Amino acid sequence: MAQNITNGVAVKADKVSFHFKKLRAIDELSLVVPAGISFGLLGPNGAGKTTLIRLITGLLKPKSGGIDVLGQPPSRKNARLIGYMPQLHSLYAELSVMQNVSFFAKIYGLKNSKQRQQRVEEVTKLVNLWGRRNDSVMNLSGGMKQRASLACAIVHNPPLLLLDEPTVGLDPELRVTFWDYFTSLTQEGTTLIISSHTMDDAAHCDRLGFMRQGKVIAQGTPTELKEATGQPEASLEEAFLHFIHREEGSDG
Repeated sequence: MAQNITNGVAVKADKVSFHFKKLRAIDELSLVVPAGISFGLLGPNGAGKTTLIRLITGLLKPKSGGIDVLGQPPSRKNARLIGYMPQLHSLYAELSVMQNVSFFAKIYGLKNSKQRQQRVEEVTKLVNLWGRRNDSVMNLSGGMKQRASLACAIVHNPPLLLLDEPTVGLDPELRVTFWDYFTSLTQEGTTLIISSHTMDDAAHCDRLGFMRQGKVIAQGTPTELKEATGQPEASLEEAFLHFIHREEGSDG
């Protein structure tokens, strides 16, 4: 599944900045995401996680700096290489689950009707919605809508999957199901970038980028980030606070 990877790097951002009028959402951010792993963007609401994901998809363009995605600049023309699950789902409420997934399959370029139908059925079963496949999205629970949204994002087997707060509002059992599937994707070579503000999600990622005020203030494996505190039993939350205090100290 993996393709268009340059030097083992799926995404690289070099001093990227972006602002909404006077609000500087991304501030000279630099980041390297190796291919074939789950990379978590961890930070509070307003840290710039969603803006960064939109920059990677090509929905937004940097005001300065550069981004390399799968060996090329981000562009809507490369949409087939990326699966994007936004925080607020973009499903069509009046359509059924199957109709939504089939619609996104067509958008992502699955033109062969037989192959498209086969893949739509496959991912609908994968997210455990086969029994509700003909139900309108408006009649689904929040967790079911999350699952339908995930099916739409993965239907074209993208080498890069961007998930913006994918487990928000899910019950614990469904959260485990999502993470089991995310792990299987990375084992197949897919690169996942997952934004979250919860330490539980962060603990599942292969690598993390701590975000604050539009910057990545630290990146590494969960173990590396915890060890950087100097406290053997430190939690990820304590590691995050450690880097915040270090950042504030350097600013001062």
